[in-house]
Amino acid sequence: MARYTGPKAKVCRRFGENIFGTNKYDRILAKRKYPSGQHGRMMRRKFSDYAVHLREKQKLRLTYCLMEKQFKNYFVKAAKAGGVTGDNLMQLLERRLDNVVYRMGFASTRMQARQFVNHGHFMVNGKKVDIPSFLMKAGDIIEVRPKSRSMSMLVEALDRSEATSPYNWLTVDKENMRGSFDSIPVASEIPVSVDLRLIVEFYSK
Repeated sequence: MARYTGPKAKVCRRFGENIFGTNKYDRILAKRKYPSGQHGRMMRRKFSDYAVHLREKQKLRLTYCLMEKQFKNYFVKAAKAGGVTGDNLMQLLERRLDNVVYRMGFASTRMQARQFVNHGHFMVNGKKVDIPSFLMKAGDIIEVRPKSRSMSMLVEALDRSEATSPYNWLTVDKENMRGSFDSIPVASEIPVSVDLRLIVEFYSK
């Protein structure tokens, strides 16, 4: 399972925001909201045009915890789909099973969600699915496998999540540990702070 294993706090400090979701990075940023390194606090460097585009691409890629090859494959697929490439890209990323598990509150982070899926703790439409990149379709039902419902980490994540889904394309039934992917979200509704235009331009050069 290819995934980013480097220092996450440094990544959050580089972008100046918590892109991984864990509370500890909020605490780190509250104390040090500047890049890491000896000269991080004093850094006032002006980024080149290429660097601006690259940072935006890296930010979205790392937000969804993907390696470069995976992310580029999604971009190629989005570009071939017709319509607005940036919007298509966001919809593909949001449809990933590990992301949906995270959005529904069954995991505290996307990385934890990926691990849960990879270990076979979830079913989609009654069948076990252990592929994090599995793309959900409108109307799909996702639920925790019966033998996994007592997992402490999963129960703790659910306890910390909201009573109902804050996303209008998802419905969550916390009591029965299940939810539904009601529709493919409109890109403008997806809560990410990136400029999709810069990402499209980066791969189009």
